[in-house]
Amino acid sequence: MRKILVVDDEAVLIEAIAYNLEQSGYQVITAMDGMSGLELARKENPDLIVLDIMLPGMDGLEVCRQLRREDRTATVPIIMLTAKGDEIDRVVGLEVGADDYVTKPFGRRELLARVRALLRRADYPVSLEDRSSTQDASTDKGGIVPPRSELVAGPLRIDQAGRRVNCRGQELELQPKQFDLLTYLVRNRGTVLTRDQLLHNVWGYDYAGDTRTVDVHVRWLREKLEEDPASPKLIQTVRGVGYVFRS
Repeated sequence: MRKILVVDDEAVLIEAIAYNLEQSGYQVITAMDGMSGLELARKENPDLIVLDIMLPGMDGLEVCRQLRREDRTATVPIIMLTAKGDEIDRVVGLEVGADDYVTKPFGRRELLARVRALLRRADYPVSLEDRSSTQDASTDKGGIVPPRSELVAGPLRIDQAGRRVNCRGQELELQPKQFDLLTYLVRNRGTVLTRDQLLHNVWGYDYAGDTRTVDVHVRWLREKLEEDPASPKLIQTVRGVGYVFRS
C-alpha cells in the first residue's frame, strides 16, 4: 500500500484529504506543522508528500528545500498546496523542488488525479510512443511492460527502467518530473515541442496553461546537463514556440 504524508495546518482540510486518499486505497500519515512534517518524512519514507506552503514555524517551502537536500527524500514526489492566484508561491515552490502544485480550493478528483500521475511516473515513465509500441507486447507476471531500457543521445545515457541519467560519465540526480521531462525530450529529439505539448505529455493532465512550470524545469535540467547553461547546446529554446533537444 502506498504511503502518503499530508502536511497542512487546517484540521478540517487535512481530515478531508486523508479521508479521500484512504478511500482510494492509500495509507495516510499527517502532520500540522512544518517541523513535524519534516520529521515524519525522514522517519516514515512516504511514497508521496502533499505539502501546504503556509505552515506554522517552518513553512512548506523550507520543508521542501530541506527534503531535497537529503539523500533519502531527494526524489520523493511532492505536491504543494498554494493559495488561489498566488503565482509567486507556485513558482518558488517549483524552484525549491516541488513536482506539482494544487491551488486551493481544489476538488477531490483533481488532487487524486495528480497523486496518481506522480506515483505512476515515479514507478516508470511511459510516453505516448511507449504506450502505442507496447500495447501488444507480452507482459511479465505483474502485467507491466517495461519501457525500452536505454536511450543514448550525445553525452547522455538514460536508463529508463532504473531511472538513472549519466551525462559525460557522471551520474546525475534528477527529481521525478525532471527525469520524465528529459526522457520525453530525448525520445522526441530533433522535434520542436510546444510548452502545451510538454505539459500534456509529461505532466499527463490539463495544467491550465501554466507554461512557466515547463520553463522552470527546463532551467533545472540545463543547470545539470549543459556545460554552459547560459548557452545551451542540448535543450534549445525555439522562440515563441517551445523547446527542442538536439544531440
